[in-house]
Amino acid sequence: MTTQILWVLLLTFLINLISTLSYSVRIVGIRTRKIAVSFALFNVLVLVSRTANGFQSPILANIVEKNIGLSHANPIEQFYWILWMTSFATLLGALLIPSFQRLFSYAVVHFSQHKSMPGLVLAGMSSRGLDLVRSSTVIPSYQNVSRLVKKGPFPWRVFVFNVVAVAVLTVGVLASLYAGYLNPSLRTTSSNLSSVINGLATILMFLFIDPYLSILTDEVTEGKFEETAFRNQVVILVIARLLGTLMAQLIFLPASQLIVLIAEHM
Repeated sequence: MTTQILWVLLLTFLINLISTLSYSVRIVGIRTRKIAVSFALFNVLVLVSRTANGFQSPILANIVEKNIGLSHANPIEQFYWILWMTSFATLLGALLIPSFQRLFSYAVVHFSQHKSMPGLVLAGMSSRGLDLVRSSTVIPSYQNVSRLVKKGPFPWRVFVFNVVAVAVLTVGVLASLYAGYLNPSLRTTSSNLSSVINGLATILMFLFIDPYLSILTDEVTEGKFEETAFRNQVVILVIARLLGTLMAQLIFLPASQLIVLIAEHM
């Protein structure tokens, strides 16, 4: 395994871990009654994720470029490593959500009181901050999964849309880059098609998933929807995300071949 692919795996892990933890931000906002501050504070991690994403694609493109022309070097195995890392990071992120909720709640409250990002960082690096990390680390409760159907309606439509959207977003860039390996003469066209694919998946999320969570968030703050039921809805969407990353492994090669076909007929 080359140094390049190790870096890509590390960046992939970071990107998907942060994406999974983002599902818990609304819960923290509801608990602390500081929804806007919660999103603003989490945007720091989003910035880290987007920076990692900015490095990931060029490194992957370079791996593909080096393999073009080498008949014995097919990078498809490396792409599947990346897809497995996506699922692993999502699973780990799901298990860390209860601990992250506790720790992030403290961060939101601290930032609201002191209004200083450097102060928050220093507080987190202090001995008290490290003790807080240890005390906030908890094992996910089995009851949160066993009570999914008992608390509130099961959002089947949103669940399916989330699975599909995550699967498409997961393979969007990867399939476009591998399509460039399948047909090197059209690799620039194939690479640019990733923005179209990701755009369609993003539209799907913005039309069906984000509005659904936003409505539930408002209803919880207004007392119209139970917080426990809302947490269960979040767990359902996290499970959908994990299934989406697994589905991505099934559609990766067909998606790459479809992108080549589209590029050839443009």
